[in-house]
Amino acid sequence: KTATQSGNYSTYYAGLANDGNRDSKISNGSCSHTDTSVQPWWRVDLLVVYQISSIVITNRGDCCQDRIIGAEVRIGNSLDNNGNNNSRCAVISEVPATTTFTVPCNMYGRYVSLVIPGTEKFLTLCEVEVYGVPAPVTKKKNLRIEFHSSEDLMDSTVGDRVLQEVL
Repeated sequence: KTATQSGNYSTYYAGLANDGNRDSKISNGSCSHTDTSVQPWWRVDLLVVYQISSIVITNRGDCCQDRIIGAEVRIGNSLDNNGNNNSRCAVISEVPATTTFTVPCNMYGRYVSLVIPGTEKFLTLCEVEVYGVPAPVTKKKNLRIEFHSSEDLMDSTVGDRVLQEVL
């Protein structure tokens, strides 16, 4: 799926955080890294709406693990404010005990974003895995029926009775 972020630090572009590689050493070329900015963000487009059960995040392991503190995981269908206005699933409030950790979410959405609101910071992610299933698609169908009747269909009682007979 296509990933993007608020800006690239050197060659650590967004796609490195969803390439299937959980290596947490940035010099091995497997982590994304934004430029320093106010409210740095990273986002993946799942292309269709999913019922998301969890997000597995691999944080940087060689240094700077605390940079992820304050990151919000957001899920939804909007690209307003780069997807950062979507519903919040979680806030990462402390450095996780393991480099790779799971954030449970039971939400629907096409876009998954991580954003650190507020002060000027970097956002570094070594892998973001989204687990879920495609959301069921409900299709609406309209049916147009034309028929002639000698009854007064403007009378709601008569109209309801005729409709029940047709159905």
